[in-house]
Amino acid sequence: MSRENKSLKGKVVVLTGGVGFLGQYFSRLLREVGVVVIVTDVAKEADVIMDVTDQDSIDQGLKEIRQEQGKIDVVINNAAIDPKFDIGAAQNKYEFVNYPEEAMQQSVNVNLLGTWRVCKTAIKIMCEQGFGNIVNVASFYGVTPPRQEIYPTGTEKPVDYPVTKAGVIMLSRHIASQFGRDGIRCNVLAPGGVVREQAKDFQEKYSEHTSLGRMSTPEEVSDALLFLVSDNSRGMTGEVLVVDAGWRSR
Repeated sequence: MSRENKSLKGKVVVLTGGVGFLGQYFSRLLREVGVVVIVTDVAKEADVIMDVTDQDSIDQGLKEIRQEQGKIDVVINNAAIDPKFDIGAAQNKYEFVNYPEEAMQQSVNVNLLGTWRVCKTAIKIMCEQGFGNIVNVASFYGVTPPRQEIYPTGTEKPVDYPVTKAGVIMLSRHIASQFGRDGIRCNVLAPGGVVREQAKDFQEKYSEHTSLGRMSTPEEVSDALLFLVSDNSRGMTGEVLVVDAGWRSR
């Protein structure tokens, strides 16, 4: 896809969780192609402070953005809790059989209910406008379970992440089915493992399970997001775009 796509220029895009690792890549690329990006997050670096666990915060944040910008073309739900598998991460000392309920509840509240809360408010605005596009960021672990053997001995990928991301996918399909004739599209971006500062041993074990023999890059995931944000994906709704370096085809 050409990054000179004219359909992107001037679009107003709200990005939740925009201060995080992938969020920074997403916002940078979108701005490069002429998109007006409003980064929301609980972090002070955000353009708009917005807490996806608080419906009032969401309602107020999106209302202010629409008033200031005159419209909201796209909402990208990127805010999430991703429990880490490293030895120092407290959650990972618990195995599946005794995983704490409070950890599951926290992930449900942010990953699944947080996305649902934002979508509720966004859809009200988009129905009034007569148009809108929602991109929910899930994970390839929402469509295929983790392979625990790639994680360091004594750790595992916690159950809350794949469960909540699978829920995001069905939420997105529900929205697509119900609101498509109101001019609203809803698709899912499902990244696989993205290379950053993981241990070499983990990267090698992960890469053995992919057809490309490596992890994905944040730039590759961002390019896929750009497609879903643009009008090039105008014939798609309720779909899951997986960027996993061929994990599922290996």
